[in-house]
Amino acid sequence: MAYHEERAAVLTAPEGPLKAPEGRSGPAHGATTVEQGRFCLARCTCGWRGPARRARSLARTDAEGHVRGAA
Repeated sequence: MAYHEERAAVLTAPEGPLKAPEGRSGPAHGATTVEQGRFCLARCTCGWRGPARRARSLARTDAEGHVRGAA
């Protein structure tokens, strides 16, 4: 029987999670990337989740696009 362990490590930019510009109404957006096994995905404090990616850079791009689109 195979054993699967799910690990989630939050990867952020040196200054912390990506944040939407201030002065906007609506839910706060703080996007980070999370590793799950061999995949990395973007998550946001508003509940949004990006697709699972093998490349961390693509997950970061997803997070940046979400924060910019939400602004």
